[in-house]
Amino acid sequence: MAAKKPKKEQKRSVNPSAVIENAGVMLEQPIVDTLRENYMPYAMSVIVSRAIPEIDGFKPSHRKLLYTMYKMGLLTGARTKSANVVGSTMRLNPHGDAAIYETLVRLARGCEALLHPYVDSKGNFGKAYSRDMAYAASRYTEVKLDAICAELFGDIDKDTVDMVDNYDNTMKEPTLLPVTFPSILVNSNIGIAVGMASSICPFNLAEVCETTIALLRNPEHDVLETLKAPDFPGGGYILYNEGDLRRIYETGRGGVRVRCRYQYDKANNCIDVLEIPPTTTVEAIMDKIVDLVKSGKVREISDMRDETDLNGLKLTMDLKRGVDPDTLMRKLFRLTPLEDSFSCNFNVLIGGMPRVCGIRELVEEWEAFRADCVRRRVYFELTRKKEKLHLLRGLGKILLDIDKAIKIVRETQEEKEVVPNLMIGFGIDELQAEYVAEIRLRQLNREHILKRLEETEQLEKDIAQMEGILADKKKVRAIIISELKQVSKKYAKPRRSLLYYPTDEDQNDPEESVPDYPVNLFFTCEGYFKKITPQSLRMSGEQKLKEGDRVIQQLESNNNTELLFFTDRGQVYKTRASEFDDTKASVMGDYIPAKLGMDEGENAVYMAVTSNYAGWMLFLFQNGKAAKVELASYQTKTNRRKLVGAYSTASPLVGIFQLPEDGEFLLTSSAGRMLLLHSGAVVAKATRNTQGVAVLVLKKNQNLVSVQPYAEGILQNPNRYRAKALPATGALLRPEDQGEQLTL
Repeated sequence: MAAKKPKKEQKRSVNPSAVIENAGVMLEQPIVDTLRENYMPYAMSVIVSRAIPEIDGFKPSHRKLLYTMYKMGLLTGARTKSANVVGSTMRLNPHGDAAIYETLVRLARGCEALLHPYVDSKGNFGKAYSRDMAYAASRYTEVKLDAICAELFGDIDKDTVDMVDNYDNTMKEPTLLPVTFPSILVNSNIGIAVGMASSICPFNLAEVCETTIALLRNPEHDVLETLKAPDFPGGGYILYNEGDLRRIYETGRGGVRVRCRYQYDKANNCIDVLEIPPTTTVEAIMDKIVDLVKSGKVREISDMRDETDLNGLKLTMDLKRGVDPDTLMRKLFRLTPLEDSFSCNFNVLIGGMPRVCGIRELVEEWEAFRADCVRRRVYFELTRKKEKLHLLRGLGKILLDIDKAIKIVRETQEEKEVVPNLMIGFGIDELQAEYVAEIRLRQLNREHILKRLEETEQLEKDIAQMEGILADKKKVRAIIISELKQVSKKYAKPRRSLLYYPTDEDQNDPEESVPDYPVNLFFTCEGYFKKITPQSLRMSGEQKLKEGDRVIQQLESNNNTELLFFTDRGQVYKTRASEFDDTKASVMGDYIPAKLGMDEGENAVYMAVTSNYAGWMLFLFQNGKAAKVELASYQTKTNRRKLVGAYSTASPLVGIFQLPEDGEFLLTSSAGRMLLLHSGAVVAKATRNTQGVAVLVLKKNQNLVSVQPYAEGILQNPNRYRAKALPATGALLRPEDQGEQLTL
């Protein structure tokens, strides 16, 4: 059997229209055009359709979600699974289910993020005050609309707002919700757009309604009289500052200081924090306090734990014995987010354009919006009533001669001719004839006729009243005020955030409460420091030191004294003895260069201890000069840790001493000459880096090699070495002094 011939390979034809023009070619394009064509549409989309709320108080994502729940019948019905709501919302909001569910979580009552939640929830929705408390998946939680949502959708089916097509033109959605109260001010709304942001703090519903009514009646009303301050869902205390609040109310920008609410449990010696500012979380507060305890800035707390349960937030801090809780809390207010600032930026979309408004402007814009909704509702109802009145008037003509109407119907041969014959017989239009033709035989009685006539009279009165409303702005305003009163009566709640008026004590930083007790301070040649209590020192054995190290300073002092560590680079580092932990002789101690954050390669050479900065510092240099500096020149008003220029670095340092009072020092030169120098002969200077005065005369290639405090018995004849005038050459060491000297 012959093999089949292979088919000829067909050449692939290239469609010229499929070739991308200038593919792979880099074309120059002005950056301005690129931004205008590519970036600006994106930026405007985020501003107008994503992050900035509109005058009804909602972002598009919130509005689409709530409207979906309204259409699902969740305003009056039972709860449904959150997953059902999320899925249905995708018909209006074509985003991922995670983003929609996060929006639903924040609107829910269980999250406690809003002052008046819009969603009645069941299940775990996390907490706004916790960073780590995660909400359950949408298949586990259940939701429905809260009762207050009746004020959002009450008139939505009466043509009060514009309806537009959704993203695929399959259903309609509202552009705004016809809210009967200024929801833009009642619930907080925060959004970050491109190049701008919005941050609206919440206010108490009753105060907002009262303020709106007052402004409707008197545009010059002082807002601060009725709108006391923001009201946050997490409670806490608002530090009342009239100037800051007026600035926020007038400009829409500013900040409000919010402080936590706490109580002191005397029986357990602990502080329970029950409410925190809205800008922070429990975990963030705990992390900050832990850092402060580790760094030694807060020593009054012995333990801390989160005891939050079904009853609400509770952060407990156990205190050490003798700690004043109010003083500690003032310190924590200054150092932690237990007191924080809520930044306000009332940026709202009005007519599709972002605008930063004050309270008065927001209320005016909301009034204009709500007045339009009321007029549209009244016009919608007016049209319906006019249509019904028109039909009843046609019925009235028929009822004047029912027998004639029956005769026309009976004598009409075809059904389709009934309506035209009634129109001709009674002089009515087609709509009226259709309405009459649909009347049942049982309704042709006296009672029905009288009710229809009474209804006609009532409709005429209602129509006249509605036309009067549409013609008079005052009547529209009266309707708005009446609705605001009803909302306030039905949904108002007491303030959660209480007002706190700061005192002088709050303005001042709390003083550090450092326990004072005797301590022994040790400083070694290698730069190690130990603080040991007398009791611990008596019970200790030998001092543990690094190999080759030795103790060069041992002092008895108190825990609240200040320490000055002078380094080999002409700098001094200031600290307190209380910032070091009590230790034992059996440990090596703290390495000062690392503890105080000294420069690389820098070493501590001397430790000065003082509580009042009295006395002097004496520096002796290799070139035979001595500088006496007042210790007070190292005192600073601020808590500066590092001072440069602690002493002159023009010549290498040989000796450094702290002088509570003047005394004698034995100087030795490289030529073997000795000089007894009394520090009182050196004039004290206030300048720290002074080069001092010459005290020892040195020949070429000679220098000062050692300095030590003089004590009786070191020299047999000390007068021979004392200086009569400065500078002095000193005297050579005699044999009778040499032996004694060698024993040192």
